[in-house]
Amino acid sequence: MKKIEAIIKPFKLEEVKDALHEIGIEGMTVTEVKGFGRQKGHTEIYRGSEYTVDFLPKIKLEIVLTDTKAAEAIIAIVKAAKTGKIGDGKIFVSPISEAIRIRTEEKGDAAV
Repeated sequence: MKKIEAIIKPFKLEEVKDALHEIGIEGMTVTEVKGFGRQKGHTEIYRGSEYTVDFLPKIKLEIVLTDTKAAEAIIAIVKAAKTGKIGDGKIFVSPISEAIRIRTEEKGDAAV
């Protein structure tokens, strides 16, 4: 099993969710996060004073999938989240050694 963590622009969430739904992935965890990479934030003016916004709003998706579905999900996320501009985000893939569905106590791929 693999855990996919994707950091994307907030306005791309619906497109990514729809792309994953099209390939049969329905479960995910979504968190509103803040961060920066090469984008480095930007400056804004509020009531005549300029200030720097270091941390930009992003969305973090977490999905645990079987090994066979992970590659397909990554392709779908990239295709849906990409704008071609700086700040599109990142995808991290990690191995998962065990998954357990609490309600039924199913383990492994069956729990996902």
